[in-house]
Amino acid sequence: MLKRNWVMDQIRAVFQNYGYEPLGTPAFESWDLLKKKSGEDAVNQIYYFRDKSDRELGLRFEWTASLARVVSTHRELPKPFKRYAIGPVWRYERPSEMRWREFWQMDVDVVGVADPIADTEVLAVAVDSLKAIGFKGFKIRLNDRRLLEALVEVSGLPKERYLDAFRAVDKRGKIGDEGVLEELDKIGAPRENSQRLLDLTSIKGAPSEVIVRAKTLVEGIQKGLDACEALSSIVEYAEGYGISGDIVVDLGLARGLDYYTGPVFEVYAEGFENEGSIAGGGRYDDLIEIFGGEPTPMTGVSLGPDRLVALLERIGAFEGLNLAPRVYVISVSESVRPKAIEVAQQLRRAGVSTEMDLLSRGMRKQLDNANTKGVSKVVIVGERELAEGCVAVRDMSTAEQKKVKLEELLEYV
Repeated sequence: MLKRNWVMDQIRAVFQNYGYEPLGTPAFESWDLLKKKSGEDAVNQIYYFRDKSDRELGLRFEWTASLARVVSTHRELPKPFKRYAIGPVWRYERPSEMRWREFWQMDVDVVGVADPIADTEVLAVAVDSLKAIGFKGFKIRLNDRRLLEALVEVSGLPKERYLDAFRAVDKRGKIGDEGVLEELDKIGAPRENSQRLLDLTSIKGAPSEVIVRAKTLVEGIQKGLDACEALSSIVEYAEGYGISGDIVVDLGLARGLDYYTGPVFEVYAEGFENEGSIAGGGRYDDLIEIFGGEPTPMTGVSLGPDRLVALLERIGAFEGLNLAPRVYVISVSESVRPKAIEVAQQLRRAGVSTEMDLLSRGMRKQLDNANTKGVSKVVIVGERELAEGCVAVRDMSTAEQKKVKLEELLEYV
């Protein structure tokens, strides 16, 4: 928890530096609402229950439905509305090393901006958040659902089955090409057309090259050309945000949720590409309208602090980070204990994280306890030192100890 709290504190600070405001919503939502915005796979993973009034509810699967509900019912919110959300979400799926049924998500979303600058900004927020916790190199996979839809059309697959085709392509990393072809067989797609879609969605590389090629492939299909323009805008804006060198346009990136309507993206950490994305999101301009609100553009990105902690542990990112209390106050005897409490309180109220013994243990055991907690400095309150208006301060890393005047203690520690 210390590590996860540290990760979330650093990321929250980045969110706030970009001007995003916090929004809190309940852990459960209406089952109808959750079903309305989720695909078949997602619905199967939602924890469903009835409450004592026999209402059908579900634990939140992620944060987007709750945001859409808030925006659709609070039309007075000024636009753009830039909000962040931090908290647990629940998915009923098979647990694995870094995938749990209850886990935390940290989201930023921009409501009310149709221009791709909003997509680029949330990507920049994700990259800066990851840098703030110790990751150094990134790859941003970028695509657009409209372009994917156009490629489904070009490949000759039935246009009305494009969501099924997206779901199949999205599983490619897990089930391989043959698995995708078998999934497409189930929707009645001829093998020749399915193979054509696989070939088209295998194209990836430098944005300048891939976008030009994509325009040629979808010539005459307006939604595909609109998607190419949006991708070009994101790449252009990314120059100003300082993330353009990290972008790869990948025509096979689908992302599993059905509500995406435009650009979609995933962020991978250098050296952990095989672990999957560590941030992801996209644009979902139709969701507010589905929930009964006015047509409103929306885009966002999500990070998972639980997975981030697990990866950071592998690279030793927490080494040297003192997540323990900074100071441990020791009372040498019962007679000086009231003064030791006073010293600890002064430090705490000045903003210094301070621990002290509550069990009246001897000095040796108190020192052992401080050492176990990884405290950097120990303040020893004894009769002789107090008679001189001092305390003894021991640096636990060097074992050096010196007397410090009480009035200078705060500055010293």
